[in-house]
Amino acid sequence: MTARSYTFTHAITRRPGASIVKGLRAVDTGEPSLELFRQHHQDYVAALESTGAMVTVLEPLEAYPDSVFVEDAALCLPEIAIAMRPGALSRLGEAAEMVPTLEQFYSEVLHIQGPGFVDGGDILTTEREILVGASSRTDAAGIEELRQLVAPYGYRVREVLTPEGVLHFKTDCSLLDEETILSTRRLDTTHCFDGYRVIHTVEGEEACANTIRFNELVLMPAGFPQTAELLDKAGYKVRLIGNSEAAKLDGGMSCLSLRFSPPRA
Repeated sequence: MTARSYTFTHAITRRPGASIVKGLRAVDTGEPSLELFRQHHQDYVAALESTGAMVTVLEPLEAYPDSVFVEDAALCLPEIAIAMRPGALSRLGEAAEMVPTLEQFYSEVLHIQGPGFVDGGDILTTEREILVGASSRTDAAGIEELRQLVAPYGYRVREVLTPEGVLHFKTDCSLLDEETILSTRRLDTTHCFDGYRVIHTVEGEEACANTIRFNELVLMPAGFPQTAELLDKAGYKVRLIGNSEAAKLDGGMSCLSLRFSPPRA
């Protein structure tokens, strides 16, 4: 095991813009506060930087209210970056906007051409495979195109199902280490993680399933104390980050960054 699925030298984030009030949301739980979102985002960037990683912070894209959620626009692997094709029409242009930044780190940037769709939020890369959840934003055609793009680099793509009513596959799960997944029980019952060690979120705290392992840290949204304690006792170094405003737009810890180690020059 190489730990490359959670050990990174770089990350890309984007500051939230004023247009976030127009962002997509499955359920309207109130208008996000731009000021508080910006503070949470600063805390998030600081946590990434505290591990020694180089973090690129992009300026807001006001034409794309959801563009703060950069993970949906690309998949970054050690060898290549792939510009996604987001499944929401209002977000289709975000991948093209991300390409010039990706080209600063990668000599090869591939593209999901379509007609299928893939959101980065539906992709969980482990040491063994790339799990891609079919969802309202990611379809079978998009998954198959992704499979063809990564196969020459030795990656295996496995299509799994996202539970009904769940926006993204990673809404309900995250990678903790080479062998361990944090998951909601409803997702784990689909048997998509057979062969992995699974830690379940505590009942009533399912919304914290979307965390990220970034080098030595596990970044978890604040407000879920029982699951945080569970991970702490399991030996993980948990860092709590405010996420109330991103959550109003269906966003979580993984959505806010692209995490990668680019090829050596």
